[in-house]
Order: sequence, then C-alpha cells, then structure tokens
Amino acid sequence: MGAEAADARRFLDEFVKEFPEPLGPDDPLPLSPLSGRVSPDEVRGESLDLALRLLAARNAPPLLSSALSHAALVELLKSDLTPYHLPTDSEQDSLLLLSEPLQRFFFNKLREVVFTWAKRSPAPPAGPARPLWTSVHAIRNARRKMEDRHVTLPEFNQLFGLQDGVHRGYFAVFDGHGGVDAATYAATHLHVVLGYHDDLKSDLASALKRAFTRTDDMFREKAKRERLRSGSTGVAVMLAGDWLHVAWLGDSQVMLVRQGEPVTLMEPHKPEREDEKRRIEDLGGCIAFMGCWRVNGTYAVSRAIGDFDQKPYISSEADCAAERLTGGEDYVLLACDGFFDAVRLAEVPGLVQAGLRESGGGGPVAQHLVGHAKSAGSSDNITVLLVFLRDPALLLQEAAPPRPRPAPDQSTAEQ
Repeated sequence: MGAEAADARRFLDEFVKEFPEPLGPDDPLPLSPLSGRVSPDEVRGESLDLALRLLAARNAPPLLSSALSHAALVELLKSDLTPYHLPTDSEQDSLLLLSEPLQRFFFNKLREVVFTWAKRSPAPPAGPARPLWTSVHAIRNARRKMEDRHVTLPEFNQLFGLQDGVHRGYFAVFDGHGGVDAATYAATHLHVVLGYHDDLKSDLASALKRAFTRTDDMFREKAKRERLRSGSTGVAVMLAGDWLHVAWLGDSQVMLVRQGEPVTLMEPHKPEREDEKRRIEDLGGCIAFMGCWRVNGTYAVSRAIGDFDQKPYISSEADCAAERLTGGEDYVLLACDGFFDAVRLAEVPGLVQAGLRESGGGGPVAQHLVGHAKSAGSSDNITVLLVFLRDPALLLQEAAPPRPRPAPDQSTAEQ
C-alpha cells in the first residue's frame, strides 16, 4: 500500500471511530454552518464549505477530502429537501431552507459515504498532472478587523467530479470592506458557481466572468434579506491544462513569474484609472479625491462584489486574461492591495528568492512577503497566496550564485 493510500485508509478508519452513529435531530453539528438560512442556490456552496472545513480539521488528505465532499453533495441533491423549507410570508416570498437541520442531514450523507468507502480499499483520487506547491499567509495588521478571505483548491476536479482529462486548480483572494460578509460569500460560492457552469469546459473566460456576476446577484439577495452592506474586491486564478486564466474585480492582483522575470497579467480596477473614471461618469457618477480617489465620495474601489448602494457605478463585471504555460513558469502570486500598495511587481522575484533562501523551501515564503509589505509601511489587511508551478527547492538551487573557483596554486602557476 502506497503512502497516499495508507493516509486515506487511516483517515477513513478514524472518522468511522469518531462518528459511529448518525446525528440525531437534536445532536449538535461538529461545525457551525455559515448561515442560519440559505436559498436553494446556496445549498451547494454552504454544504461543500462545511464538509471541507470539517474534513480539514481532521487532517483528511486533500484529494480524498474533495472527493468525499463531492460524493456527499451528490447524495444530498438526490434527496427530498422539502422538510427543510421555511414557510414563505409577506416579508419573505422567496424559498429559503433552514440551514442547521439541512446541514445535519448533509453530514449524515457525508458519514454514509465515508462508511461505504471505509469498507473497501479505494485508490486515492488522481491528482493534478502538474505538481503544485502553495504558500499562503494572511494578517489583520493594524486594522481593527480581518476582512480578507482566500481559497486554495488544487483539487478542483475532485470537488466537482470532473473527469475530462483537463487538470484544474483554483485559487482566489478576496479583500472585503465594510465587513467580511461579501468576502466570505465570494470565497464560499464563486468557485462553486464556476464548477457547475455550463461554459466551464468550452469557454472558461466566459464562465469566470459570469461566475463573478452570478455570485454578486446571489449575494444581493442575501444582503437584502439580512441587511448587509459590505463589499469585496477579488482575484481568481484557474489553472486548466497548459493555460492560466485570471479574472478580477477591483484592486486585488495576480502576477506570474517566468524564469525569474515578472509577467504582468492584468491592470487593477481603480477609480482614477481613466477608462474606469469615464465609465462611472457616463453612468452619472463621479470620482472625488478624499484622501484617495473614491466613487461618489464613498468607496475607494471601482469594481466589487456587493456595495449595492453604489451599483452600477461600482461594477460586478470582471475582466479576464489568459496566458499559455510553456513549462518555464516559476509561480503565480495573488495578493490584496495591502500587499501591492507597498510592494512593486518588480520587487517580487527578489523577495521570493530571499524567502526561499531564508526558509530553505516554499512553505514560509508567503510569510516573508507579508512581513516585507508590513515593514514597507502597509497597515491594511495583507494576504499573499503563492502557487509554485515548479519545485521551490529547484528554484532555490537554480538561483544560487555559482561557487567561486579556487585560486590556482601559486607555485603551479609560476611553472
């Protein structure tokens, strides 16, 4: 039995021991659901979020965790969920489901899947053809609250049951403002909307753009019923085969480094950007300088999920870009403006190399970058997510300066 299979077997056996019986109607959930009530469109995202959090807390191998979560969701969606419907009334005329009993039912489906798999010796799910190493670090910094969220999902195919031979990995950073609700919502639902989008396999750029818009529409309904007022910028990356696809709203950014050189993939949306300023003014809005450039004197971002009091001036239409991967790419870096306001793109390769030398590997490199941004004067929340496309140890070895040649022996040189 290989190491991956042994890890999977160990986890399955431990889960069976921890949960020998299904949860009863009054038993507490091992983890609290994100929401008290959910719409039918939110069931997938909320359920997958709960499963992934629960399995990660028990050190499930990531590939197995994604495959189990997918299998449990399939079983949930086959079931009759009407017992969890809330009655509609004059204040709430759209269908909602009560989250806690629904998630208790989902947990029992997950438990059934684990018990079934534990009775056999499942081969570990196939991982990505291109190995991916990730390093992520996030700090609240000098801000009162932490409003950033991030997603690392190299196991995208396993989570959505995709078996078309195209290996996919999804990564995202969301930078909230006015509260964390919009960032949390995007981190929970955007990749789920994308994973089930009809255009995912045929037109990924379109699927990414529409996933941002659809997530914004879904959050609008939640914000309306729960009186939420927050917003979030965001940047999402999908590695699909030998292509890197990027979509973004606002001033969170992504960059690619190829053979030690930065490659610009995007231009962040800022109110002072000439085309953004013109778009907002054409809609009847304005850009005013109040410490920084702001839309209608309010938000310092021109595109975001949420911020519904300033729509359509603040747009939810993402921009997209794509870059073909040739095999010489080192890594992709995603970060919020708390990092990029303090660090220039040209500085990043040197900082990553310094982090690699300091740590001897890829794991703590993001922490090194975050620390540098803080030292450079950033007081904002800072999130840095690095996705290494080549082994960090190899990058460190290639960047090492050549050893100096020993000086020739003087007596030999004189002969």
